[in-house]
Amino acid sequence: MNNPIDSNAGPRLYRIPDGDDRERLTCPDCGYVAYENPRIVVGVVARASDERILLCRRAIPPRIGYWTLPAGYMELNETAEHGAMREAWEEARAQLELTGLLAIYSLARIHQVQLIYRAILTQDEVSAGPESQEVKLFHYDELPWDELAFPTVDWALKHDHQAHLSGYTKAFSNPTEDEA
Repeated sequence: MNNPIDSNAGPRLYRIPDGDDRERLTCPDCGYVAYENPRIVVGVVARASDERILLCRRAIPPRIGYWTLPAGYMELNETAEHGAMREAWEEARAQLELTGLLAIYSLARIHQVQLIYRAILTQDEVSAGPESQEVKLFHYDELPWDELAFPTVDWALKHDHQAHLSGYTKAFSNPTEDEA
């Protein structure tokens, strides 16, 4: 039986392409370059009408059972805003209105750029989607700080609180070591 896929075809060698400054996975036969770029994560800090904040307890790896913001990878053919709203629906059945960009976190170590938006729930009824064990609305002083799934969740919650108290409307970025 002939295998139509030649294991020696396509991008398989790392080299620096002409006009570039770093090694890329390339095909030595046709010159195709397989660019590897950061993944974009989109999510929201969503507040209910009584100022409680929406969190989801993860039902999928990594960090099953830990609390997170509704967030996930952006899909092809969608805007960052649409992706953030889609993730909120998929994870928490949350209907919301985006009110602005809260933060842009650049995480070179894990090849991610995270765009976190501010949002207002348009209805306070939420329920767990297939990627969440449960969802819950928390007042800021009730947040489960020791059970947060990722450092960026901590950053976003603190940045949102700071913005909420001060009226700050510009986007935050990675905290400095002193702030983290």
